[in-house]
Amino acid sequence: MADAAATAATALAVPDLRFAVDGVAPVRFSAGPMLRFSVRVDERSGTPIQSLNLNVQIRIDATRRAYDAATQERLFEVFGPPELWSRSLRSLNWVQTTVVVPGFEHTTVVEVDVPCSYDVAVASAKYLAALGDDGDVPLELLFSGTAFHVAAGGGMQIAHIPWDRETSLRMPVRVWRQALDIHFPGAAWVRVNRDAFDRLSLFRSRRALTSWDDVIEALLAEAGQG
Repeated sequence: MADAAATAATALAVPDLRFAVDGVAPVRFSAGPMLRFSVRVDERSGTPIQSLNLNVQIRIDATRRAYDAATQERLFEVFGPPELWSRSLRSLNWVQTTVVVPGFEHTTVVEVDVPCSYDVAVASAKYLAALGDDGDVPLELLFSGTAFHVAAGGGMQIAHIPWDRETSLRMPVRVWRQALDIHFPGAAWVRVNRDAFDRLSLFRSRRALTSWDDVIEALLAEAGQG
């Protein structure tokens, strides 16, 4: 009977973790563009948490917002022509990271830092760059990992965080743009292969152009796009 009671007490000690996002803001002092998500973790069973090995996956749920004609045109490379969006419009993986959370009881706030790629060859960056400054980005945050906790009898136990733990957020696009502008104000980046770069450099040198903006403007003018 004592063993059965101990087993039942241990079962009751399994953590019940819930997650919510309190806010997101650019990180002003970082090596590159970065956003910081403030994630609130609530433990609802009364189980003291020693630490969490928390996996965080952030996805862009592109189906949860509307797009005007200009934005649809800019998103052609991501989802194709609008007439196919009923099949091609889908969620995009943005980032996957792991955070070690110190011990707590009842509730704590975790800072999740997310680097912002300015490489528009990456689908998530291409999507974000295509949105208007005044819109928002529908995000899903999915959580998993391992919880180290104190069992009812006082011993240490390990529990897996269930795969159904998630929350959502509508992040203003301007927050992402602010993160980029801290490091590269008013700039955008395009990746080219080395051979193309060498040819562009030769074009710039022969035309005595002073900047890469001038190179692009000259090429656009010659193509009738100036």
